[in-house]
Amino acid sequence: MKSEKPTLSFIESLVILLLLLAILGFLIIGQKLSPHIPLLFVFMLLLFYGRWKGISWEEIHNGITVGITPGIVPIIIFLLIGVLVATWILSGTIPTIMVYGFKIISVNFFLPTVFIVCSLVGITVGSSFTTISTMGIAFLGIGHILGFNNAMTTGAIISGAFLGNNLSPLSDTTNLAAGIGEVELFEHIKNMLWTVAPAFIVSMIGYIFLGHSSGVTDLKSVDTMVTTLRNGFFISPITLIPVAILFLFAWKKVPAIPTLLVGSTIAIVLAFIHQPTLTLQKISTLLMSGYVSTTGDKRMDVLLSRGGIESMLNSAALIILALAVGGLLIKFEIIANLIEKSKDYVDSPAKLVGLTALSSLMINVLVGEQYLSIILPGETFKSSFARLKVDNKYLTRTLADAGAAVNSIIPWGVSGTFIMGTLKVSALSYLPYAFFPILCPIITIFLGLQLNRKQAKKPIPQ
Repeated sequence: MKSEKPTLSFIESLVILLLLLAILGFLIIGQKLSPHIPLLFVFMLLLFYGRWKGISWEEIHNGITVGITPGIVPIIIFLLIGVLVATWILSGTIPTIMVYGFKIISVNFFLPTVFIVCSLVGITVGSSFTTISTMGIAFLGIGHILGFNNAMTTGAIISGAFLGNNLSPLSDTTNLAAGIGEVELFEHIKNMLWTVAPAFIVSMIGYIFLGHSSGVTDLKSVDTMVTTLRNGFFISPITLIPVAILFLFAWKKVPAIPTLLVGSTIAIVLAFIHQPTLTLQKISTLLMSGYVSTTGDKRMDVLLSRGGIESMLNSAALIILALAVGGLLIKFEIIANLIEKSKDYVDSPAKLVGLTALSSLMINVLVGEQYLSIILPGETFKSSFARLKVDNKYLTRTLADAGAAVNSIIPWGVSGTFIMGTLKVSALSYLPYAFFPILCPIITIFLGLQLNRKQAKKPIPQ
């Protein structure tokens, strides 16, 4: 049976999107509400709008289901990362990273160091989420003790993690972008350097400046924190075994879910060895509610009381709402209507790259799903790249720059939601310091202008 579809004009689709964006902007930014309620309100408006347009409840429910489906695996990963964080604190893994970090990190170059290390870890493991939930938490703790603003440190963590994610041959979004454009993986990564390299340089300059201009606490307090960590946790190279396993599994290309499960299990085993009085009841409570630090130092206890399945439920709820809204926008063909119409204005490589990037940005904002921000514009504009004889490597680069990384700065996006749930820092506060995700789409659009010059003498097929 053929599905019923609403008939929308370009103007109607545009008005709906602008109205939804205005509502979200007013409630989230203007009224400073949690994104959950504004998204729920927008979801309600879309739901009844679709019914008013004659869409059956069955079709509407189908749109919701299709929208949420891509988020199922990420939600499970979120929950398992909550487990990983709790167990890595219990075993002493994260506290050990912090202690060693205090010894080797220069205060003046703290932010650049965070950016570089998270970039290298991200390239190695191919997962921005894993980088943020492990090294990110450790660096956030170190930065807090050194007197750096949490939002500033989070921005450096995110920039490094997503730079690494964009360049890693193990990254799912990197492989997805290359696959959509049918470009050889390492050719895609090589071409990414044209945008990643300048974004890296500008970001480094920014973090060096911020690092030198930020106030730093009395370094004597660092010694106090190290002593507190040593007294409250098992600090030893042995606790870094889960980290080694993480890198090994990444090298072996083991998927995220089994990697997180094994990493958490090994951490629990280490905890039992160091704390033989642990019981299954305590472990069960820890996995569900997270680790509760009792070092006696308030700052340290706040930093290290985190993790657990419950800590990620808020993020999971936000993702479900955002994807449900996205599912309805796709089902009602509102997004497709706008993208298809925009193809009529593509008559040059610069416009093509610009519209592809803007489409990825729009889907990130409206749907909040990084995979769809790569897939939908990629499939839509692929034929236009062929028509204008523009190499597909520019398509895949644009999708990566304006799709995957940008998702980290969208408060209701899958990545943004994960970051807020894991690091406990709001997206609006770390946004000004997340240089890399901001710079990438700007640079890719600018470089698109250069394609006009390269192809100025080439006739455009009619």
